[in-house]
Amino acid sequence: MANRFLSRTLVLQTLYEWDFRGKKKELIPEILAYNFNEFAPEFNDDAFAQKLVDGVFEHLKDIDEFIVTFAPEWPLHQITVIDRNILRLGIYEMVYSQDIPARVAINESIELAKTYGGVSSSKFVNGVLGSIYKTVLPKIDGKEQKLKRIQEEKQLKKNNRQEEKI
Repeated sequence: MANRFLSRTLVLQTLYEWDFRGKKKELIPEILAYNFNEFAPEFNDDAFAQKLVDGVFEHLKDIDEFIVTFAPEWPLHQITVIDRNILRLGIYEMVYSQDIPARVAINESIELAKTYGGVSSSKFVNGVLGSIYKTVLPKIDGKEQKLKRIQEEKQLKKNNRQEEKI
């Protein structure tokens, strides 16, 4: 399992347990630490997972509004716990994270839904995130352009380092 997918899986497990156990935010560090120790004891990229958890909670109210708006047939409390938290993670990455391209966030969320959700979870997640992608992302000032610029700068630095070695 790739590092980022493993991180997303651990974050999803953490969000699921948090949601299932009554949404007590103070439990998050304990739940995340337990999930790392139990399911990925030798995994050493917990910074990415922590960033995802922090981001979801920083924007939770707005993220839930996205879900309510783009899944109007499904009140938030009626969406399965796993699907609701896959959407939360996907929306955070797609809308708020500057490190992840929106299409990657959608694809990763669909993979989580296929792996952990029900029979129609991947279609549901794809539909909600796809609608947000088409409707909201064009209005977000330059998210994809900022990401592309960051990636280009990283590539330029990498190329410069390689030239220095020669």
